[in-house]
Amino acid sequence: MRIVPVPVDEPGAGEVRVRQQAIGLNFADIYQRRGDAGPHAGELPAVLGSQGAGVIEMVGEGVQAYAPGDRVAYIHPGAYADTMVLPADRLVALPDSVDAQAAAGFLLRGLTAEYLLHRLYAVRPGDAVLVHAAAGGMGQMLCPWARALGAHVIGTVGSVAKRERAQANGCHEVIVYREPGWADRVLAASGGQGVAVVYDAVGKDVFVDSLACLRPRGLAINYGTASGDVRGLDLQLLHAKSLSVCRPTLRSFIATREELQAAAARFFAAATEGLLDLTVARRYALDDVHRAHADLESGSTTGAAVLVP
Repeated sequence: MRIVPVPVDEPGAGEVRVRQQAIGLNFADIYQRRGDAGPHAGELPAVLGSQGAGVIEMVGEGVQAYAPGDRVAYIHPGAYADTMVLPADRLVALPDSVDAQAAAGFLLRGLTAEYLLHRLYAVRPGDAVLVHAAAGGMGQMLCPWARALGAHVIGTVGSVAKRERAQANGCHEVIVYREPGWADRVLAASGGQGVAVVYDAVGKDVFVDSLACLRPRGLAINYGTASGDVRGLDLQLLHAKSLSVCRPTLRSFIATREELQAAAARFFAAATEGLLDLTVARRYALDDVHRAHADLESGSTTGAAVLVP
């Protein structure tokens, strides 16, 4: 990665120019850097990143929903920059209760949690749910929100050192998935009935074993692959309990402006009501992006992180 000057145009019709105050960091940025995934997969060099927040400097022709000085956040390719021109219909206005760093650090995670908990599977009171990587940034969203919906939240972590963080995120019980027999312990923690849904951002190391944790007609959702892709799944593993699996992506759930605005409104409401903690754990200068990626890739970090231009 290199920091290079790039000219920024004036916004065209339907666009705005945003001076960024913070840029979100996600493990998906590492996939983009490798050229393995993202909108520029196989087309490097490219500007990495997918979320940020800042203040509108200028609006283009036809933009009526926003004005210069408005505080906004977005999910859009090319976020690793101090200034961006963005389509106005992909922006969300920030409420006074959410600052730019919190929005940049959590918008993608918050909207992901929104569709995972409310739309792909609607969590109900009394459900047992399993959240892998419960000490991470997504755990910080999924665990307390699921708990607020009345679920019994079982979290897993990669090491004992992360147990306390997962508990702080709202887990009723925390299990280390790198220890033998972890799936049996999850099943026991669900009262032997199995969990209604698995939320998996780890991938290869846990997904197949997670199927044993599900109740009949349960759903296993793999939405991230920190340990590698899940490949060669034997469908017969689903047969005995009529299980379902899926591999969703956020963009399918915020494809229209209406879906984006509704999802953001639900996320911001949960944050404003105090259901979610939007504390940013780590901050890096934009020109310190190499260290930021090294820390993220090491798997030793917890919580959300941002780049500050």
